Order: sequence, then C-alpha cells, then structure tokens
Amino acid sequence: MRPEPRPAELDEQTLVVRAQEGDVRSFEVLARRHQAALYRLAVRVMGDAGEAEDALQEALLDAWRRIGRFRGDSAFSTWMYRVVTNRCMSMLRRRRPVPVDRLDDTAAAPDSPERAAEVDAGMAALGQALQGLRDELRVCWVLRELEGLGYTDIAQITGASEDAVRGRIHRARVQLAEVMRPWR
Repeated sequence: MRPEPRPAELDEQTLVVRAQEGDVRSFEVLARRHQAALYRLAVRVMGDAGEAEDALQEALLDAWRRIGRFRGDSAFSTWMYRVVTNRCMSMLRRRRPVPVDRLDDTAAAPDSPERAAEVDAGMAALGQALQGLRDELRVCWVLRELEGLGYTDIAQITGASEDAVRGRIHRARVQLAEVMRPWR
C-alpha cells in the first residue's frame, strides 16, 4: 500500500479541491507556490513593500474565505491575481498611491556610478509617471508589461472586457510615453 502523498507533492487541481474541502495545509501549499508572483504584483500596484505585504496578507485571507467560489473557469493563479488585484484596488481607493521606488529588483546592475544614477533617476521618473495614472490603467499596465500576462487573463483578473483592457493599456502607454519622453 502506497502512503498518501504530502500536500507539497500534489498537483494544483488536487490542492484546490482539498482546500475547498477545508484542508488548510493544501491552501498553504497553493499560497506558497504563488506567493512570489502575487507579492511582486502587489508591490508594483501599491508602490510600497509594507502596504504590498498587508494587501497580500489580506488577499490570502480573502482567497481562503472564498476558495469555495473558485469554479476552475480559469487557472488558479489567474483567480489569485484577481483576488490580490481587488484587494490592492480596494486599498488604493482609500488613499492615493505613493511613488513606486523599485519596479524590478531583477534588473541588471549598471556598469558605472553615473549609469547607476541615471537608471535610478529614470526609475524614479517612471514611478512618478505610474503614480499619475488612474488606478485601473496602472493595474492593467503592470499586469501586462511587468507581469507579462495576456489580455484574456487581465480581463479575467480585472473584471473588464478584453477591449477595455486593450484600451486601458494603450492609454497607459501613451501617457507614460509622454511623461517619459525626456528620458529617451
């Protein structure tokens, strides 16, 4: 007789079903599997690591409470992106966003102090430009340009139509290009 597999060894669909049946450990495994991407999304949308941690923590609680509503129409990761996005948007509606200090911690290190200063100034300018976008434009832009998601996934995450998502991303790009013109 084969021993029961540990939750960490199970596929995502099995973990979701178990979590829907009330298995906290299965949900914890799911959360751990997606935590890095969800945190990165929250930081990019919120613009502040501390607020992103709060948003992610609350979003994970929201997801646990609502796991029974997950129907599997989309990937679990897409559903989780939506939960995190909704939590971030809720928090943003309560206050105006702060500047985005670091958009991508994985960027290559500049090869000189002058280049490092230029990159830092450019990132600060982009953070300011992102702050100036309406929340729904910023969320769509972040999901597309920084997270690499497709229009269909973004539409599912934001609850907007694909056409609306395309329009939001286009408007965000146009506004960002205008503000960032001096940095070209």
